[in-house]
Amino acid sequence: MRRLKNIRGLISIARKGGFCIIGQDNLRGYDKKLYILILDKKAGQALAKSANFMAKQRGAQLLEVEDLQEVSGIENCKILGIKNKALGEEIAKLIKGE
Repeated sequence: MRRLKNIRGLISIARKGGFCIIGQDNLRGYDKKLYILILDKKAGQALAKSANFMAKQRGAQLLEVEDLQEVSGIENCKILGIKNKALGEEIAKLIKGE
């Protein structure tokens, strides 16, 4: 529960700082460096395939979480990207449970 709150807090900081790209269409249109992509485990097969491609193309780490909408606090969110290295690393550690 505390880990979920910490992830949500870091994503909130990333959003306020302009370091968060939300949604598949926005991610497709973004062509700069991404550090992590977070995908909802219940996302459709097409989105999962697209996320894998985007992660490989941009050298980003692809992480999956259960119920991204709950984790991020963003309604109907299935995928998001973090473009800040420090925030991305901290979020990745929390998701992996380190």
